Amino acid sequence: MLVVAVVAALAFGGYRALTDGRFRGTHQVRDAETAEPEQPQAVEPTPDSLLAETAWADQLGERATLLQFSSAFCAPCRATRRILTEVAEVVPGVAHVEVDAEHHLDLVRRVGILRTPTTLVLDADGVEVTRAAGAPRKEQVLQALSRLT
Repeated sequence: MLVVAVVAALAFGGYRALTDGRFRGTHQVRDAETAEPEQPQAVEPTPDSLLAETAWADQLGERATLLQFSSAFCAPCRATRRILTEVAEVVPGVAHVEVDAEHHLDLVRRVGILRTPTTLVLDADGVEVTRAAGAPRKEQVLQALSRLT
């Protein structure tokens, strides 16, 4: 029984090591005002900024924004903050915005944040391009930014 527990723990640890901090696709942002799904239209409307009508609406970068969701007692959040700040200082037109997930639950729910740290890469218009749950490495952040035109 002990061997099964050890193997399961090692498998889970390996899975987390492989997937933690990797940038993947985006999640659909919930629209708080409509309960029913919208009917498809011939012309798709331009998505609004994820930070529209928030305290961070005017902090978007010219090229991209690294939006980090953190919590006070999260050790990986501090490492992520350091990495994202370094990237924002090195890459022109990129801004780093950090949101305290515990104090902004409405935004956390709307965006679909399940754990901290979570980093969202937003384009110049504030639309989510990709996200990473967990602490990304600097190379992963730079690669995610290189996908933006």
